[in-house]
Amino acid sequence: MKRLPMAGVISRGERSETDFLNTWLLPLGKCKAVQPRMLQAETVSDKKTRSFQHYTPLMNILKRFWSFFSSVKLAIFTLCSLALTSIIGTVIPQGQSPNFYLDRFGEQAARFMYLLDIPEMYSSWWFISLLVLLAINLIVCSLQRIPGVWRLIQADNLGIQPERISRMKVHHTVVRSNPLKKEQILSVFKTQKTVPQMVARQEGQLYFAQKGKYSRLGVYIVHLSILVIFAGAIVGAMFGEKGHVMIPELQTVRGFFSAKDKKAMDFGFDLRCDRFLVDFYDNGMPKKYQSTLTIREKNRDLFTKTIEVNHPLTYKGYTLYQASYQGFQDFIIEITDSHSKKSYLDILPYQKEIFWQENNCRFGIVAVRKKGPWDFRVKLWFKPAEEPASQIWLAPGETRQIAHGSGNYSVQVRQLYATGIQVAKDPGVWIVYFGCGLMLLGLYMVFFHAHQRIWLFQSTKDAETTLVLGGNTNKKRERFEETLARMQQQLENHP
Repeated sequence: MKRLPMAGVISRGERSETDFLNTWLLPLGKCKAVQPRMLQAETVSDKKTRSFQHYTPLMNILKRFWSFFSSVKLAIFTLCSLALTSIIGTVIPQGQSPNFYLDRFGEQAARFMYLLDIPEMYSSWWFISLLVLLAINLIVCSLQRIPGVWRLIQADNLGIQPERISRMKVHHTVVRSNPLKKEQILSVFKTQKTVPQMVARQEGQLYFAQKGKYSRLGVYIVHLSILVIFAGAIVGAMFGEKGHVMIPELQTVRGFFSAKDKKAMDFGFDLRCDRFLVDFYDNGMPKKYQSTLTIREKNRDLFTKTIEVNHPLTYKGYTLYQASYQGFQDFIIEITDSHSKKSYLDILPYQKEIFWQENNCRFGIVAVRKKGPWDFRVKLWFKPAEEPASQIWLAPGETRQIAHGSGNYSVQVRQLYATGIQVAKDPGVWIVYFGCGLMLLGLYMVFFHAHQRIWLFQSTKDAETTLVLGGNTNKKRERFEETLARMQQQLENHP
């Protein structure tokens, strides 16, 4: 009898049934060829094996990818690299002109700096790559470790075997002649500001209490805060605006020039510089300077604020920082009629006569006498109505009285300045603030809280009561040992 060749091993019953069908009925046309069922199953298994072999390289790649980005070594390398490059970015001034780096560092060093984008380091591709690498590392590390931490937080701690308590690193055994009541044991736990759970066992009663279990999530809240800060910075970089504007005193502007493409941008409101003041050291270096700014909308003054370095003005999402200033050869003159209380305030060009029509006065700066780089006097020519003209010398900001037959005039002259305002609009700043708040919360949980778990098992045998107290903590080990020692004393001293 001729048999069909088969691969694999099948049972004798299956072989005889298959041989019968293929040998006798197939030639008669009574049935189709039948293959052993196990052979068919083996063929399917072979297909699955081939499919698994096909996906094995991909799984290995993913595994290596996951192992690389979850590495603590990668986190240390990234943080050290960011710290080092941030020091470089702090030491080397950012955003200066090419001539600045050429004059200060030389041609070769300046060319090397521009090759690595050091003048714009914080927006360079390699610095952003380090930030992305750190973000991926934080995400992968958190995803890998959070499930285990969450299982530890949600663990059934009353399912522990009582004998395990005596094997804990921190444990105490108390032997008493009489058992403690439930209220007495609860009072011991209450002194540690915990409320225990209790389960009755055949051998006795098991109590468990814990506090600070969610402190284990503190480090992952810090991870999340860094990612939130990154997200806020990305939002600010994509949708924010930065620029600069120079505003001469008594002048009004409605926009600024963008730092990206030097295009004129509109504030959506008017900004006026009412006054600029600057004080100098004896060597001529500026000691302090500030601007008095007024916000205007629909031809109406809304509010006025004086800004200086590190004390900006914020309105409609725009933050206006005091950044620089520029002096002019012109002056600002302020004249007040003591009799009529009328006043005049305007820009006074050098050696140009001005006519104050309301009081029928003429005046001008006819000479300037310099005593130093920042110390000078101006000679004011003043002629009210038809009276004889008078000339007086004034120091910048000095107020002098000019007496005439028609009345007395109070006069003050100062140099005209333009204030340099740095403009910033960052829609992601509140996201960054939220991330900073999360970071403070996470650091508080990490450094000031610990996950402490305490078990107490009470059993009575042969008129003798044994209490086994034990526990563990993830930090502050010495303080935890002191806590269990105090609880042991309370268990021993209870009547």
